[in-house]
Amino acid sequence: METQIRIPPTSTKKVWAGRIISALLVLLLLMGAVSAFVQPVNAVKGFEEFGYPSRLLPVLGAVELACAILYAIPRTSVLGAILLTGYLGGATATHVRVGDPKFVVPVIVGMIVWLGLLLREDRLSGLIPFRTRRAA
Repeated sequence: METQIRIPPTSTKKVWAGRIISALLVLLLLMGAVSAFVQPVNAVKGFEEFGYPSRLLPVLGAVELACAILYAIPRTSVLGAILLTGYLGGATATHVRVGDPKFVVPVIVGMIVWLGLLLREDRLSGLIPFRTRRAA
């Protein structure tokens, strides 16, 4: 006998909130990827201050772009969120390694990645151990 997990339908407002959060996040990531390709002087200088050669900037921009695209496509959004979590974990580690107090920024962006996905994706609600109030 199979047991099925019953997933309540997500409200329209919740889905749209998730879509808006995700869209804004994807725009932010796309701006970062474009910046990596254009390589303005301040981006190259900042990148080198973290101890990375500037020739790696387009490579990381391509990785960021690929992750953002996967996150934006509904069928691959969970994979995109997982990959973005790894990417942002590397950014966090880089900031921590050099003692930059801005390490919290990629942590917050990572939390927003999952918030947007949780709000727009019904299937994830059964995996997250949050309790919801039940109507009496």
